[in-house]
Amino acid sequence: MDPDPRGFPPGDLRVSDAERDLAVSELSRAFQVGRLTAEEFGQRTEQAFAARTGKELTAVLADLPVEPDPADTAVAKQADRHPPTPRAVVGATVAASLFALVALANAFTPGPTLQQRELLRQIYEARSGVSIPLPPAEGFNWAGTITPAIIAVAFVLLIIYMRAARPKRT
Repeated sequence: MDPDPRGFPPGDLRVSDAERDLAVSELSRAFQVGRLTAEEFGQRTEQAFAARTGKELTAVLADLPVEPDPADTAVAKQADRHPPTPRAVVGATVAASLFALVALANAFTPGPTLQQRELLRQIYEARSGVSIPLPPAEGFNWAGTITPAIIAVAFVLLIIYMRAARPKRT
């Protein structure tokens, strides 16, 4: 016994609702291209919904050619023409930009004033009970500038790697 080219169960094996729906969609395509009349389409649709076995379902479609779903081929052709940009590349680009902006903003601000640092020290001491000495004068915020800059560079390297690892278009 030849296996059904559409993938329906062979012989007297029972079919599922999904397989019946697949058969009806094939009948619909055959009707749309003019292989079936409206009356034939109605009769065969009823037979497909009433089919219980693979043999009954393949009999409904026996005289129709096996054709790929045109929607599947259109989607495949479109995907071949313009491979989508991976979301991870877009996300990494946004993240790298944001971290670079934070690094630039921190580089051009002097950081918290002596009063603000003293207030933070008092709050931390009140919460944790540990006294932490803070630098006595304003200055360049190294941690606030270098840390986001390093993270931004890491994201840029990730973007370069993901772009290089993408499959090439033919």
